[in-house]
Amino acid sequence: MAESAKSFDLITMGRIGVDLYPLQSGLPLTQVETFGKFLGGSAANVAVAAARLGRDTAVITRTGDDPFGAYLHEALKDFGVDDRWVTPVAAYPTPVTFCEIFPPDDFPLYFYRQPKAPDLEIHSDELDYWAIRSARVFWITGTGLSEEPSRSATLAALKARDKAGTTVFDLDWRPMFWRDPDEARPYYAEALRHATVAVGNLDECEIATGVREPRACAEALLAAGVELAVVKQGPKGVLAVHRDGTQAEVPPVPVEVANGLGAGDAFGGSLVHGLLSGWDLTETMRFANAAGALVASRLACSSAMPTESEVESLLAQAS
Repeated sequence: MAESAKSFDLITMGRIGVDLYPLQSGLPLTQVETFGKFLGGSAANVAVAAARLGRDTAVITRTGDDPFGAYLHEALKDFGVDDRWVTPVAAYPTPVTFCEIFPPDDFPLYFYRQPKAPDLEIHSDELDYWAIRSARVFWITGTGLSEEPSRSATLAALKARDKAGTTVFDLDWRPMFWRDPDEARPYYAEALRHATVAVGNLDECEIATGVREPRACAEALLAAGVELAVVKQGPKGVLAVHRDGTQAEVPPVPVEVANGLGAGDAFGGSLVHGLLSGWDLTETMRFANAAGALVASRLACSSAMPTESEVESLLAQAS
């Protein structure tokens, strides 16, 4: 990857794919007849979410050398995300993900990432380390640690960044991508040593820390090396604890859930926006929570990411 002279607000690194979502809610896949096609994958979606909020974003990932890969390039550009580090892998198809939609809280996912996902074929010697170091925020995901060469590339990027600016580790635990939780823990621990922010739900925090109670999770993440721990608790809202003692506990914003799958990525992009805006912790968490709620009330992930005025409007209604 050629060296870039441009500095981004946010560079994410990790998963990308095509989401195929049923256009009928409440039906199993055996009965669904029509699907919508959307850009998906947590790293891509977080970049889209931040771009929707006016941030200059890019993603480091790989697709298949196929029509779905071409579609993802088009979608990234349409969303205003720089695709210069999205490269094709001839050997593997672009992944697709199906889901079933059973609101309010059951959205089974079916990943088609065999024999291997192209986004796990990111190589250390292809990274633009200057761009990674100079981005205001650099965001990596747990999935990127699940297989080589992506694992080594992700850790090399973190080491090169050396905690410059804000470095976010999205714990992003997907059990189907790992043989065993115990296999993941040492790589999670290594990533936490190089990150300044950790974000995860209770399942993800338990994989990273071995504890499950929210405040214990936050303390364990801080002890592992980060400055800010963000623990998502679903219907109980979100807990954020900073190393300096600042903390925020924010309840969820009530909405009628259509599809909960993109909410975490909307939260992530909005967290980045709040951190870059210099907001205090409570304001950042309230905004990120509301952005997640907005996406949960919509069918899609990427194309559902809200603008700042939409989030502010929901916050005004909820207050």
